[in-house]
Amino acid sequence: MFYHIIRPIARFIVWVINGHLHVNHRDRIPEGNYILAAPHRTWWEPILFALAASPKEFMFMTKIELFKNPILRFILKHAHAFPVDRQNPGPSALKTPIKGLKNGNYSLIIFPSGTRHSAKLKGGTIAIAKLSGKPIVPVVYQGPLTFTGLLKRQPLEVCFGKPLTVDRKTKLTHENETSFDNQLKSTWDKLDQEQNPDFHYQAK
Repeated sequence: MFYHIIRPIARFIVWVINGHLHVNHRDRIPEGNYILAAPHRTWWEPILFALAASPKEFMFMTKIELFKNPILRFILKHAHAFPVDRQNPGPSALKTPIKGLKNGNYSLIIFPSGTRHSAKLKGGTIAIAKLSGKPIVPVVYQGPLTFTGLLKRQPLEVCFGKPLTVDRKTKLTHENETSFDNQLKSTWDKLDQEQNPDFHYQAK
């Protein structure tokens, strides 16, 4: 219920602040649950992705520090977010999204790099896809990277890619994870080129 209440509020706020959210290739989104995987460029991307793929509801991985604030914890919990300790992820970092994807009505938004301004991907995405049996939908954000740019109403672009599948027989070896990570990065690059070849994001 809370998710259904907060989503139109978020959509209204985005419209008031910016008013230029453009969704590209939404037809590439598959039926059922799936995993939206994106390079992490801004803190407002999860909101834009969730709005762009509406009416589907999403789970979010959120750093555990944000759950220390009781008000923020209430909001995050009821928005289907779950805490993850970045230093010691633990088995719940995989079990929670896999269970939600297989047995619930929620898809998953995940940033394989874990943090903004990072080009290095962390493990987990391929494991979640394999064990849940759900496809990965690459997605990229192009637009202002600062709140000032957002207020200047620079266009917000969300571009979806074609689904990627992970064979259930795929072994979760370092080599296979590295190969898949490279495939995902290549797909993001192609989406960026397809959407706007003049857009360049420099990860630190």
